[in-house]
Amino acid sequence: MKQTEQTLLEQMRITDFDIANRKELLSLNEDDFKTLQNFRPVIESKIDVLVDKFYQLQTNVAEISLLIGDADTLGRLRTAQRRYVLDLFSGLYDLEYVNNRLRIGLVHKRIGVEPKLYLSAISTLKALLHDVIYTSLTEEAERRATLTALSKLFLFDITLVFETYIRSLVSEIEISREKSESYASILEEKVRDRTCQLEEMSRTDPLTGLLNVRGLTETLTRILRSAQRRAEPVSIVYLDINDFKLINDNKGHQYGDEVLRAVGHAISAIARMEDCCFRYGGDEFCLILPNCFLQQATDTYVHRLNGEINQRLDKITLSAGIVQAGPVSYEEPEMLIRIADDRMYQAKKEFKTQHSL
Repeated sequence: MKQTEQTLLEQMRITDFDIANRKELLSLNEDDFKTLQNFRPVIESKIDVLVDKFYQLQTNVAEISLLIGDADTLGRLRTAQRRYVLDLFSGLYDLEYVNNRLRIGLVHKRIGVEPKLYLSAISTLKALLHDVIYTSLTEEAERRATLTALSKLFLFDITLVFETYIRSLVSEIEISREKSESYASILEEKVRDRTCQLEEMSRTDPLTGLLNVRGLTETLTRILRSAQRRAEPVSIVYLDINDFKLINDNKGHQYGDEVLRAVGHAISAIARMEDCCFRYGGDEFCLILPNCFLQQATDTYVHRLNGEINQRLDKITLSAGIVQAGPVSYEEPEMLIRIADDRMYQAKKEFKTQHSL
């Protein structure tokens, strides 16, 4: 059952046994109940005067007067107070009586009645009732018994009201904490997502969408170690766009950027999931192809890449340098990149030689 569907008694786990225990702790017994009940006819005869006097004193307190506000509210309060005073002398202090006291604490918290104002009101009511008892009872023993029983009952009521008041405060704190934790969790998720985005941006070349050179050596080292454990080959392909400087000079840097972007998209289009493709810088690219022999990289990958680029761009070609590591020996990453770079420059020279004839 949801908390909102429970009564106050159920929420606070107050039972008949608990009520009996509370009465015992305050020495509130059957004799007290009978004493208070016996005085009820006197109270009934003076109830209207008593309530009028009570609110006359209460409305003289500025803080209380502001809380009461209008005449309609005052009228409702008079009715509730009249019922409460009569309940005090009913002689029946069962679950229903306790639930009403709990509701008073909850209502006081909701409308902003501070504990000091509630205690002030109880003190005023107690003083008025003491006056009635003193003037109505002439026998000292009976008077003392009635005053003592009333004091015990007021303590009984005050503990119930304050428990509800405190519980309401704790509930508000818990709700605020849950909201704060939820908000913090949302913020953490946003920060985590933003961090991932920033990390992705820091690893990605914004123009081509390929990885940037920052993580090249680290990635190649990791792939080489993994390949060495499995005795698999790794091919490194170093690419350069032929005559890229002439493209920029003749058609402008904006078109040059379009070429770089198209080459990046072509590389991504033919890359496998396990391949790592980097823009090395300028018009140079470096591809790491796990479990790929040099001949496969030459005949399949580079050939397909040139075909993809021809579909996207007119008269754009690449020079490629390829080196294979493994499955027998594995050079250092820097050495492999340098060899691939040298082979690419050799291919570039051959391209220029052929086109100068």
